[in-house]
Parts: sequence; C-alpha cells; structure tokens
Amino acid sequence: MKFTNLLKPEAVKVVSAVSSKKRLMHDVADLAGAAHGLPTGATVEALMERESLGPTGVGHGVALPHARIEGLDQVVGTFILLEKPIDFEAVDRQPVDLIFALFAPEEAGVEHLKALALVSRTLREANLCAKLRANPDAATLYTILTESEAVKAA
Repeated sequence: MKFTNLLKPEAVKVVSAVSSKKRLMHDVADLAGAAHGLPTGATVEALMERESLGPTGVGHGVALPHARIEGLDQVVGTFILLEKPIDFEAVDRQPVDLIFALFAPEEAGVEHLKALALVSRTLREANLCAKLRANPDAATLYTILTESEAVKAA
C-alpha cells in the first residue's frame, strides 16, 4: 500500500476556512466526488455516520475521517489543508488543520486497515506535518505526501 495508490494530485486541496466540522465533511465529499467520482450525498452521510461513532481527530491537528462507500472498487483518499484550524472534537482537544480522508469499498477488509495504518503512521511524523503546514499549495502537498514514502523506501 502506497500513497500514490490512494491519492491523486486532484484529490489534494487547500481550504482557507470552513465554518464547522459538518461543512468540512461536505468539502471532503465534494473533493472525493471530483477526484474519484464518489456520490457526494452518500459520502457526506457515510462520513457523518462514522463520526457519530467517535471523532476521527487523532491529535496534533490531524483528522482521519473514513467511510465505506457502496460501489467503490478500491481504497482511495483525499487530503485537505485548512489554513484556519477548526474544532474537530479531537482526542487531544486541539483544533484540526490536516485532514486525510479515506474511502473504502463496503467489503474491504485488510486493505482499508492497511491504508488507515499507513496514513496514521505517516501523519504522526512531526517534521512531515510541519512541511505540510508550511506549504499551502496543493501540488506541493501532493509531492510531500507521496515523496515521504519514497524516502523511506530508499
């Protein structure tokens, strides 16, 4: 499992500000729709349903919302950098500005978990998160995320 398998350049976006967590979920779903062809309404619903089980804000300004989507044939992701962090009910109660959303087929088992582990492990690296926050350009963010695994592989 690699970032290049999960993320396309057009699935990365910088958002100046959102008014709420729910509005952010709509932005995530819109981005997933544009980049991966996911149905926006069903995607928002699935994300909100997952959030109702427990917030996906993992701490240090990072959130990893995820959902299973009917009709999807592989695990895909989107990444949003918020220029103004928002409250996300994260475990450490810190506002969130790095959002990596994952979408998996309804029957995905281990692949979904592998993708979640990869993203979680990568976004726990303070240096990488600092680089992401310092580069509010979608193309640069994509490069930082996909190059991080190339450096580890070398």
